[in-house]
Amino acid sequence: MDKIIDGKKAADEIAQKLQGTVASLKHVPVLQVLVLGDNPESEIYVRNKKKRALEIGIKVNTTYLNNDVDEEEVLSLINTYNLQPEVTGIMVQLPLPPQISYSKVVNSIDPLKDMDGFSEINVGKLWTGVTDFIAPATPVGIMNLLDFYHFDVSGKQSVIVGRSNIVGKPLAGLLLNRDSTVTICHSKTQDLQKITKQADFLFVAIGKPEFIDASYVKEGAVIVDVGINRTKEGLKGDVNFTSVLEKCSSITPVPKGVGPMTVITLMQQIVNTAKLREVNG
Repeated sequence: MDKIIDGKKAADEIAQKLQGTVASLKHVPVLQVLVLGDNPESEIYVRNKKKRALEIGIKVNTTYLNNDVDEEEVLSLINTYNLQPEVTGIMVQLPLPPQISYSKVVNSIDPLKDMDGFSEINVGKLWTGVTDFIAPATPVGIMNLLDFYHFDVSGKQSVIVGRSNIVGKPLAGLLLNRDSTVTICHSKTQDLQKITKQADFLFVAIGKPEFIDASYVKEGAVIVDVGINRTKEGLKGDVNFTSVLEKCSSITPVPKGVGPMTVITLMQQIVNTAKLREVNG
């Protein structure tokens, strides 16, 4: 088993397969992206997604709205996209301006076009164990990455540090669906080290650069570092890579770990949606 879990390599191989699938479709999949306000970080994410989509053969339409946009205008646009048959999937880039309700926006998206998997219908389906749902791309990408490198979480202790709706909570549901024993830790968790040192698989998504060091890690654990933190020294994960490297059996690097898998998984969900739509007519 490789020590470094290379997300870029996995994403590139998945992209090649998706290119073949898209070429076989009758219609080009279309991703409609909605960006609210002027956020440089958001623009980077949108650009990365668009670049990968074009490589695969997915068309991306991007609509930019001012930061002071009215909520009703946003909801009206989303409803328009819901009704357009040529639009395969919809993605609203986060974060949203303060006057825009996150709940209203994500739940106004047709669940079948909700490529981020944030709507309450898709979240509910994830936790009830049905299969026809779309989950957030980062946790699905993590599971795809583990599958690519033949890691099996069944019967293993999985500890997630971080309980966000985007990563921690949906990842817990996906791991439970794979028969892993899951513990979620957060800012109020007591004796965090004691819990994380029981993990066969340790997932960290807290947004704190190099917070987890070797003292938190069980010998031979697999570590998935979801954090992407911009520091003066460059991009850093939530895990101190140098500290844990000798103690863990495998680890995702930052960058080129989870990040590429998030983007390619979003593409995969768009292609799968387009394929399913053609099959079902």
